[in-house]
Amino acid sequence: MAEEKNRLVLIDGHAILHRAYHALPPLTTRSGELVNAVYGFCTILLKVIDDLKPQYLAVAFDTPKPVFRQQEFIGYQAKRPKMDEELSGQIEKVQRMVKAFEIPIFAVEGYEADDTIGTLSRLAQSSKLKAQSLEIIIVTGDRDLFQLVDKKTKLYMPIRGVSEAQLFGEKEVEEKMGVKPKQIVDYKGLVGDSSDNYPGVPGIGPKTAVELLKKFGSLEGIYKSIKKIENKTVKDRLKEGRKSAKLSKKLATVIRKVPIEIDWERFQLKDLRSEEVINVLKDFGFKSLVSRLSGGEPKRDKKQEGIEQERLF
Repeated sequence: MAEEKNRLVLIDGHAILHRAYHALPPLTTRSGELVNAVYGFCTILLKVIDDLKPQYLAVAFDTPKPVFRQQEFIGYQAKRPKMDEELSGQIEKVQRMVKAFEIPIFAVEGYEADDTIGTLSRLAQSSKLKAQSLEIIIVTGDRDLFQLVDKKTKLYMPIRGVSEAQLFGEKEVEEKMGVKPKQIVDYKGLVGDSSDNYPGVPGIGPKTAVELLKKFGSLEGIYKSIKKIENKTVKDRLKEGRKSAKLSKKLATVIRKVPIEIDWERFQLKDLRSEEVINVLKDFGFKSLVSRLSGGEPKRDKKQEGIEQERLF
């Protein structure tokens, strides 16, 4: 898919875990443990490695603890449904599998995986890795992370109904959203986010937000030049929603100074066919993945029959 170069791949663990869980029917081990999300996550992980050929790799997860955004806005994510027990019960199994691959896992209390990824991408650009002409690719389904895209950073995102993922650089983000990556937080400040339950400016939709940002550049630029806005309805809505807009932008902004200790040597991708990896996959009953790593043809049992990678991306 992409030409080979020095790459750091950062995986949004919970985003990919959710996609894997909802894409696959229930799969269980011989002892009856549900492992469809584990199987899907591992399949996506192997596809990412095959497509992007990273030299460095890490996975970031959310934690169960409240994040600082809930202190800023009590309604933050309040309408988000509680994670299915069938999914939450697989998180530890997924992390066990990731550890078998010797891929470092980051989960920092008080912050979301987005913030951890934003911090890792920032630190990588100022580390010894910078000298290697490093490209950073973030694997996620979360459009909030479009704000991290720059000349050195891209997003690799699943595409519904297609067997491949799409790589988003600066050009692709602007084509998709109508604004530049650095304007994503301003856009969110205006339109809000229903999934995270922050309001933006009531009455301001995506089309108006894009028009305003194209003309004034940023949320601050809009309010600085609010007298120049000719549409009275839009102007009044902006005036009434000033505080909400400012708060929504703050909630949308990925924090890039999460306290993290990093040893970049740990990020180097190890042998995928290690004895520990094979043993963990066998424990879960993933015969097809063991066969895949061994270079053979996948052999699916009845519960795996018909489960194809297209369903994951």
